[in-house]
Amino acid sequence: MFVRFGSAAILVSCLLGAPAQAQTQLTAQLRLQQGPIGSMFKLPDPRGEFVRQCAPHMVGRWAHPETVCSCLHDYAAATVEDNDLREALLRGISETGVPTIETDWVPPSKQSEIGPTFTKIAKPTLQCMFEPSSN
Repeated sequence: MFVRFGSAAILVSCLLGAPAQAQTQLTAQLRLQQGPIGSMFKLPDPRGEFVRQCAPHMVGRWAHPETVCSCLHDYAAATVEDNDLREALLRGISETGVPTIETDWVPPSKQSEIGPTFTKIAKPTLQCMFEPSSN
């Protein structure tokens, strides 16, 4: 009797486990097939999203708001090495249309770097706003 129950339990677990294992293998194969091309369609372009959020703040101020926003993004991304400060700066520009960093957007240990960050991006910011064709 015990052998029958044990055999039945093994048979049931094999029958139920096989589809789950096949599903796991199929999912892994699909991920490999998608590769980098599949992931490109799922992830938004951070630069494009930044320009989309920034441009409405620039309309009426500049003849080519997308150009100014793209330039500001590129200079902020290239000039500000610290990730927290760069993300705060990009957030400020995309939300207001001007370089802004709120102190609560960066860790307290980096808040003293806000001023030097603005000094570092001052000239590129002015070039983006007043000489966008030279960038």
